[in-house]
Amino acid sequence: MRWIIDGNNVMGSRPDGWWRDRAGAARRLAAQVDRWQRTHGDPVTLFFDGRPDAAVVGLTRPGLEVRFAPGRRRDAADDAIVAESHAPSPTTSATPDDLTVVTSDRALRHRLPADATTLGSRTFLTLLDQSA
Repeated sequence: MRWIIDGNNVMGSRPDGWWRDRAGAARRLAAQVDRWQRTHGDPVTLFFDGRPDAAVVGLTRPGLEVRFAPGRRRDAADDAIVAESHAPSPTTSATPDDLTVVTSDRALRHRLPADATTLGSRTFLTLLDQSA
């Protein structure tokens, strides 16, 4: 199974004041995803919108890729997630039916491959909290 995570959507699903420090919220989420990925081993790509943060991107390692979408336009990460979801996995033989995309964004969900699984952001946050 391959995972693609809409980082901004996941951050936005928890009203913990993330909007006051977006970079800090991205670092916290990326660290949680890093710990979670180590427990299950499936490859994960975590996407964010906005200016790249070296501390967040620095968590990239085999099994976890952290990316910031190119460009600063609204929904740039959504476009990158769609492109990634339609591309074959570079590290596994996973196909779209072996793909889970974490997002609660309905418009994004409609752009994904039909056989990709989606998981809501709050449900994913519960998984992260349980693995902490």
